[in-house]
Amino acid sequence: MSRVSKNPITIPANVEIKILPFQVSVKGPLGTLQQSLTNDVKLELNQNILKVQTTNDSKHANALSGTIRSLVANMVRGVSVGFEKKLQLVGVGYRAQAGLNKINLTLGFSHPIDYVVPDGINIETPSQTEIIIKGIDKQKVGQIAADIRAYRKPEPYKGKGVRYHDEVILLKETKKK
Repeated sequence: MSRVSKNPITIPANVEIKILPFQVSVKGPLGTLQQSLTNDVKLELNQNILKVQTTNDSKHANALSGTIRSLVANMVRGVSVGFEKKLQLVGVGYRAQAGLNKINLTLGFSHPIDYVVPDGINIETPSQTEIIIKGIDKQKVGQIAADIRAYRKPEPYKGKGVRYHDEVILLKETKKK
């Protein structure tokens, strides 16, 4: 069994888990998430502790058990606490403004960029150069942050662009004469 899947998942009191033959559903105060399962992995719920077990000793089942354990742990954390990513806009004139279901980005192009936010995700802009992406699905939150960052990645000479809050950009030295 994988080292990751050996760790049990502690379920908070306000989270419900429903285990079906090929699906697990996690319901909490922030919402509901579902994940499909294969017949290589089984889940055992004992009071408030969830364990991931393999049904056979294949390499595939071993790898899949660790993956399923991480996915279910992220689902439990997502429906109880939630996930968030912070982005910073660095550059003269770079701005962001959040609307109802879209975010308007001004990133130095000749046109503004309107990014439509999918359901289940909340985007806030506390200032014009900060973007906070919140949601219950870790994969969706990370993908939206990566999509917004991809519009204008930080360049290596001045560091201008969209970067993660904790990202460190190593600046290159300019060409000498």
